[in-house]
Amino acid sequence: QVQLVESGGGLVQAGGSLRLSCAASGRTFSSYAMGWFRQAPGKEREFVAVISWSGGSTYYADSVKGRFTISRDNAKNTMYLQMNSLKPEDTAVYYCAAKPSYYRVDDAYSREGLYDYWGQGTQVTVSS
Repeated sequence: QVQLVESGGGLVQAGGSLRLSCAASGRTFSSYAMGWFRQAPGKEREFVAVISWSGGSTYYADSVKGRFTISRDNAKNTMYLQMNSLKPEDTAVYYCAAKPSYYRVDDAYSREGLYDYWGQGTQVTVSS
């Protein structure tokens, strides 16, 4: 199996930035599309962003477009989420997920049911 571990969460004030990391181990990392999801208290888990196995295509939720950037470094078996211009509504536990895929990504990858592997999550809190 693939093991995923998120890190980089913390407390930041509105307008600030934070960079999350997702380290993968186990099976071949480069053959997986990798996504970020988040879940706020009392809400359903929601899609944030996804990146293809090659890093050549990305797709973002409308709520984070222009503010968040997803990237990956397959040599390091690590995926990143750079979060800028953070808002209080970004407060949530952020999870990384992996799906075996060689294809470019699109809105179809926003469905959490497509992903086979999940990390334990990292807390992001944005204060006003």
